Amino acid sequence: MPPLAPTLETPRLRLRMHTIDDWEPMVALWTHPDVVRHIGGGAIGTRHDVWFRLLRHIGHWAALGYGYWAIETRDGGAFVGSAGLGDYRREMDPPMHGVPEAGWTIHPRHQGKGFATEAMQAILAWADAQDLPPAFCIISLENAPSIRVAEKLGFRLGETAILRGNTIHLLRR
Repeated sequence: MPPLAPTLETPRLRLRMHTIDDWEPMVALWTHPDVVRHIGGGAIGTRHDVWFRLLRHIGHWAALGYGYWAIETRDGGAFVGSAGLGDYRREMDPPMHGVPEAGWTIHPRHQGKGFATEAMQAILAWADAQDLPPAFCIISLENAPSIRVAEKLGFRLGETAILRGNTIHLLRR
């Protein structure tokens, strides 16, 4: 079966459809404390949880025509992380159903190299060409590196929202 996600290339990166072969690299990514400290306050849990995240990444493409890409280096194919757009139907006020939520997760050994910005520039250009609605993102204000990435991508701090009883900040493009 051909992949549902188009392959995108940048000068240094290849963005491709996730496959089940990405499970072990995703486990390494999503159980690393430096990756998840600003995402829900800790590791997402178990290998089982990562499996469901991986299936969610793959399933977005079949259900919505957009989703997350696996990011790898072009010069060797090293797994860097994931980035893309999702519709998570979060129980949030105001609701953002139908509006793509942008996100990126880069393994610490690849952070600080501009990979998140490079990948998301390609993804947002693709999304614009598909006439998707402008994306938003949710980033902890303590996560200064991701805030800088978002700002480089044209996201600006917008309104607050309530998610699971907590006040969060939305960034909009």
